[in-house]
Amino acid sequence: MAEHNSHALMGITMEKIKEMVSTDQVIGQPITMPDGITILPVCKVSYGFASGGSDLPTKSQKQVFGGGGGAGITMEPVAFLVVKEGNVRLMQISSSSNTVDKVVDAVPDVIDKVSGFVAKAKEKKAADTPEE
Repeated sequence: MAEHNSHALMGITMEKIKEMVSTDQVIGQPITMPDGITILPVCKVSYGFASGGSDLPTKSQKQVFGGGGGAGITMEPVAFLVVKEGNVRLMQISSSSNTVDKVVDAVPDVIDKVSGFVAKAKEKKAADTPEE
């Protein structure tokens, strides 16, 4: 019977976590500004849970189960995706020495370089294409 109670306790805890955690929390809902700029918040979401229980000794023959569970979520905004006139830019909120943060720091430069490369390739293709 205690095994059943522990499973039920863990099941309820997991269901509550599923209710709390969604992809909408990592990449937030788009915010459209009057000038046509769209901003998407990007968050780092960490969560954890604990659950446990035990049969408690009693003087009667009846088994008594005691247990508990809990969960916690931390959401930390880390960046914004800014879309303006078809260009996307990642704007980081703060920097730290974390490896993931270093990668996030590098993304805007990579996007700029790729955008510049694509623009140059289009210009070259347009210049090489004979006019009719």
